[in-house]
Amino acid sequence: MKRAVLITLFLTFSVSLFAQTTIKEFKSGKLNSTRQLKIKLPKDYDDTSTIKYPLIIVFDGDYLFGPVVGQTQFQTYFDEMPGCIVVGISQGKERPYDSLVDEVTGLPFESGARFFEFIGQELIPYLDAKYNTSKFRVAVGHNIMGNFINSFMMKDLPLFHAYVNLSPDLVGSMGENISNRLKWAKSDVFYYMATSSKDKKRLREEILETNERIKALDNPKLTYYFDDFEGESHYTLVTGAVSKAFDKIFEMYKPLHEKELTEKVLPFDGTLDEYLVSRYDRIEELFGIVKPISEEEFQKVVAVADEREDIESLQKLGKLANKQNPDLLLGNYYLALHAEKTEKPKKAVKFYEAALALNETEAIKKDLIQTNMDALLTQISKSKEKDKDKEIEESEVVAESD
Repeated sequence: MKRAVLITLFLTFSVSLFAQTTIKEFKSGKLNSTRQLKIKLPKDYDDTSTIKYPLIIVFDGDYLFGPVVGQTQFQTYFDEMPGCIVVGISQGKERPYDSLVDEVTGLPFESGARFFEFIGQELIPYLDAKYNTSKFRVAVGHNIMGNFINSFMMKDLPLFHAYVNLSPDLVGSMGENISNRLKWAKSDVFYYMATSSKDKKRLREEILETNERIKALDNPKLTYYFDDFEGESHYTLVTGAVSKAFDKIFEMYKPLHEKELTEKVLPFDGTLDEYLVSRYDRIEELFGIVKPISEEEFQKVVAVADEREDIESLQKLGKLANKQNPDLLLGNYYLALHAEKTEKPKKAVKFYEAALALNETEAIKKDLIQTNMDALLTQISKSKEKDKDKEIEESEVVAESD
């Protein structure tokens, strides 16, 4: 059943892919020619919005654009990665000239150097000016273009922040150049590389050697992923590799999962609102995206706070929820729970009353708020009656002693 659902979703994305793709003829002064671009904007993209989106540049857009867009649509549907602006460069018969590199260094040469300048000096500035792009850029390349995209990493200010190398044809000393560059990277870089058991022998050998070099690096700025697919060929590895690459590159963007809750949130040294804030600050820092904390994630972290018996975190999570969503009742609900746990029922009632004036959420409904508040009011009333009975008993005792 699950497989049938996934197939249905994939077919749905495939049908809508080309209907939502813009084809643009881009005139390049560097190349002295016109190149066709395939541009896919995120769902609900709005030019007037302040929302920014990562930019994915797909080399060999003739055949790679479809798999890349299909995967972005699939993963964004489940909120596993952010919406992205995907641009495919159709290279066709110009590919041998675009990919021309020096046989010794593996770096762009002559027509390849002109294509390199076209990307950095014409295409990217145009896309940044026309669309709501974030600072996070991803390069995707296969075979010889997999080799080529690494050249952008050699600049003093690398043009891309993530590199997806699909069975790259690493020319000359490019493998060594990559490992040397990654060793001294001073800003965050995501690097993905894939080969397969049935990959082209020469390419596979160089890829495996390069993988060993990169694995040995110790640089906190580097996030490296490698896949060696069993049974796949030089071409069939593409779909699975693109899926795995995006899954890893955008891992921080994903909603909190059980492993993170157990390994990072539960033992966190500090209040749990600090963990959430730092996590989402990191998402903005890496991807240039301001992503709100979801109700589901608040609920998960509150559950961890209960497990830790961390009353202070519960209160601070309530304040954080109110700050992020002042029109929702979630924050006041948590603050009411905190007041109850600290045996301040009257204060809890005030928070519940405030919550009833706000909008309910998917998980927390006003019926629940009202039920909790009624129970507290009953508790407070009974406590008052007990206090009153106690006062009467004490006054009777005093009277009798007189």
